[in-house]
Amino acid sequence: MSPDQLFSILNLVALTSWVLLALFPGRRIVTDVMAGTAVPAALAAIYTVIIAFAWSSSSGGFSSLSAVAALFGNQWLLLAGWTHYLAFDLLIGGWEVRDARERGVPHLFVLPCLVVTFLFGPAGWLLYRGLRATYASNRGAVLARP
Repeated sequence: MSPDQLFSILNLVALTSWVLLALFPGRRIVTDVMAGTAVPAALAAIYTVIIAFAWSSSSGGFSSLSAVAALFGNQWLLLAGWTHYLAFDLLIGGWEVRDARERGVPHLFVLPCLVVTFLFGPAGWLLYRGLRATYASNRGAVLARP
């Protein structure tokens, strides 16, 4: 299998998980098992296998930006990096949905955060943290009214 073929498969798996997370936020099989454990674990396992087999074939590393660029000049290691993003972004998206559910944040408000997390990872997490803080302070203000 080529890196391009595996890239397509991994993207489809991740995208399917994100769609299910967006559509079925109340289903623990989706939020806890799929997005919270199973799919990220599968992605992590694939990442680990790629790293184990391809790491020694690159002269790059993490000591400088140029070294990272050299590392990602290897298609397999570039795919490993992408798989890393897929796994961690999905973990964060699953956490956002579970956390919102526990805090009573309406899922409709969480959906934009999920989209931004899917596309831009940390920016989506920041957006959700802002939503969570805003919702908590507004909800507290409403509950405190006489």
